[in-house]
Amino acid sequence: MALEAGLSAANFLQALYRQVQPAYPKWYKMDKLSQLGLLAAELLLRSVDQGATDPFGKAIVLQSAHGCLDTDLRFVAQLDDIPSPATFVYTLPNIVIGEISIKFDCKGEQAMLLCEKPDAGMLEAYVHSLFAEGHTGLCLCGWLDAFGESLSATMFAVTAGEEGETFNKENIQQYFDHEQG
Repeated sequence: MALEAGLSAANFLQALYRQVQPAYPKWYKMDKLSQLGLLAAELLLRSVDQGATDPFGKAIVLQSAHGCLDTDLRFVAQLDDIPSPATFVYTLPNIVIGEISIKFDCKGEQAMLLCEKPDAGMLEAYVHSLFAEGHTGLCLCGWLDAFGESLSATMFAVTAGEEGETFNKENIQQYFDHEQG
């Protein structure tokens, strides 16, 4: 997917939205973190067969350094005037999970974990515990961060049965290292 270099974060997300065309009516109302998460999920889940997975078996576990801080700062800046309810809605870091859940009918476990940098060990342990409970058939997980002009997304779609061999700390860390490099 070729996008013009030097775009601002907001313009990059809009250009990617036009290319990916996920057809999500609330797109232009969402904050950058939610837009990034929705696009990452859209690109990832296009190649995953979700047909047999019950909506209550679709989990989402994401990590982020800033969560919704970018939106929080925009909302605080509006307090001198009349703050926008549309901005206020996105002042919780887990709203991105809600947007992904609505678009992809995910009704299982959901968690937004805030940490300074991607933590492959924590992600592996959390996702493995979900599959061990026996209620999860698919887990969308990874790192998602949007702050200022910085955007970062590394997401995985893990299905029951593959979480043991291929979804391990070492493999996850390779993707996070590539993203950071």
